[in-house]
Amino acid sequence: MPKQTSPGQSQGQKTIDTNRLDQVVADARRNRDDRDKGYREQALKLYPWVCGRCGRTFTHTNLRELTVHHRNHNHDDNPTDGSNWELLCLYCHDNEHQRYEEHIAAGGKGPSKEDATVTTHKAFEGLDALLKGRK
Repeated sequence: MPKQTSPGQSQGQKTIDTNRLDQVVADARRNRDDRDKGYREQALKLYPWVCGRCGRTFTHTNLRELTVHHRNHNHDDNPTDGSNWELLCLYCHDNEHQRYEEHIAAGGKGPSKEDATVTTHKAFEGLDALLKGRK
């Protein structure tokens, strides 16, 4: 199909291929619909636009910095109820994956419910004695 030129357009100027433009628009709409079916769009519809770790809030202007983290680190586990997702900012998401990599490197086998419930650090140990002036 021949390219169409705008009225008053002289030779040497760029012509506009309206068929190609229509195809680009149709592809963009189809891609948007495909994305809406993806887990990121689903998570953004389910959860408030707030980082689950640091509490930073997001708007349309900075939403690209809000990511979907898979709690069990399995990116193929995408239940539609969002139970394996949490929204994290880029920084907290990177930190979470770094911690996971360090856990695996240290011989861990991956996240488990036992790991989440066992706490070894006692943040307030000895606080009573300090408040009473004793050590």
